[in-house]
Amino acid sequence: MTEIDRKLEAIFTVADEPQSPTHLAAALQEPVAAVKDAIERIRADFDGEGDGPARGFELREVGGGWRLYVRGDYDDTVADFVSTVTPSKLSQAALETLAVIAYRQPVTRGQVAAIRAVNVDSVVRTLLARGLVEEAFTDSDTGAIHYRTTDLLLTQLGINDITELPLISPLLPDSPEEEAFA
Repeated sequence: MTEIDRKLEAIFTVADEPQSPTHLAAALQEPVAAVKDAIERIRADFDGEGDGPARGFELREVGGGWRLYVRGDYDDTVADFVSTVTPSKLSQAALETLAVIAYRQPVTRGQVAAIRAVNVDSVVRTLLARGLVEEAFTDSDTGAIHYRTTDLLLTQLGINDITELPLISPLLPDSPEEEAFA
């Protein structure tokens, strides 16, 4: 395997559209012929034409370029994984509720509802079910449950601590009511 092969493999792992040999050659500052040869070596390697086994993915030529795809034998496995492990996207209401909880935590459902001016019961249940928020504590005087974000949310956002969230105060109008939310 050559250095061009390794560079192309790296590009293919992040490319979400087919890449033409000409575009790849320009990016690598290599001759188009050398890139085409490298693509063929990589394709053959992934298909198990050398000493190694066929991989669960393949390098496929489509739309005038090359891109990594799941090998057809594993389509069902990947489809099952995506549908059961990868959660669907959050609704706008869920994102707004999650933002209020993240910036105001620990916070009660009533406080979130007052800020959003809508009932948030079902949205909070959804966020709980997805593991993005959790019960922090129950107020002994009122019985109100306070919510906070979870480590899963931090992982999903790619941050280590809730203090790494961006400041929202620069995005809000200058009013005493809005400043309290910052």
